Amino acid sequence: MSAISVNQNNFRQEVLESDRPVLLDFYADWCGPCRMVVPIVEEIAEEYPQYKVVKINVDQEPELSKQFQVMSIPSLFVMRGGEITAQSVGAKSKEQILSMLE
Repeated sequence: MSAISVNQNNFRQEVLESDRPVLLDFYADWCGPCRMVVPIVEEIAEEYPQYKVVKINVDQEPELSKQFQVMSIPSLFVMRGGEITAQSVGAKSKEQILSMLE
């Protein structure tokens, strides 16, 4: 399964009501470090079905970006049961991202 694009309309259903831990990737198409993280995030989505992986474009979803206080991208968050359990800013390795999900 690939990463799911999330917006204001499907955020509650895809993230807050998820029965699995959710990795949120806040990104922008023009962001170089974001483009480095995209293939890693997609790999995690494909290889680890126990996690839900979602992408949020900060240019298209300013309200969600504001809600999460995203100041720099890429910003990664892990949510469980509607609560943030981990977060990081900047490009990360696959191992670093997976450690956030453990």
